[in-house]
Amino acid sequence: MDLDFLFERRSLFIIAGPCVIESEAVMDETAAFLKEIALRFDLPLIFKSSYDKANRSSISSYRGPGIQKGLQILAELRQRYGLPVLTDIHSPEEAAVAAEVVDILQVPAFLCRQTDIIIAASETGLPVNIKKGQFLAPWDVKNVIEKFTSTGNHRLIITERGTTFGYNNLVVDFRAFPILRSFGYPVVFDVTHSLQLPGGLGRASGGQREFAHPLARAAVAAGVDGLFMEVHPDPDRALCDGPNMIPLGQLPGLFETVREIDNLLRQGGSL
Repeated sequence: MDLDFLFERRSLFIIAGPCVIESEAVMDETAAFLKEIALRFDLPLIFKSSYDKANRSSISSYRGPGIQKGLQILAELRQRYGLPVLTDIHSPEEAAVAAEVVDILQVPAFLCRQTDIIIAASETGLPVNIKKGQFLAPWDVKNVIEKFTSTGNHRLIITERGTTFGYNNLVVDFRAFPILRSFGYPVVFDVTHSLQLPGGLGRASGGQREFAHPLARAAVAAGVDGLFMEVHPDPDRALCDGPNMIPLGQLPGLFETVREIDNLLRQGGSL
């Protein structure tokens, strides 16, 4: 699929989908809804979901269907809805396997300093979204970029997902957006993971989805190239990250608002 829009900075783009692959009914409902409203508001959309969530608070937490079944589901959704698909990988070995099915690979925040996985993802030649670790200062991302581009692949996206503030909380430093953008690669704001309360429920992470809209608006006004958000038909029943996922019904209003902010900035020559 043509993914030039990711790097040409012609328009704000959206990366959205459930945290983890659940039932095929949930995946279908979400993909169909996202495609419809993305077309309505003229926002390029990448569908995301994970076949495995290796970083869970508890050993009993749901992780997903696994790489084989999960990639099969993503391939079917990609064909059915004509959407580019993103999923995260957790080891160098997974990179080439996932690259056969999806359009964009993602390196999770906790793995963003793992040289082998960054190199393996880069060597696929696909665009790769690397999430800035909660433990990194924005300027430290330069080292991550050097690792990735050492293979000759420059199809890189950097995602800000908040910084560890201590005691089950994260904070978003909006100075990070212009700093990260100065490196010359698209910058995405992970709306929903920034609202996570890691381990905040004891055996699971909590979240504050009620702040998703103001933070998304502020990030677009600060000049990000894209928004990443985890969404679900019924977040309170979701199998992963429910407290910080956005209900589908709230997305039309959010998409309309961020599109207007992005248009205003572009018309004023601020991007």
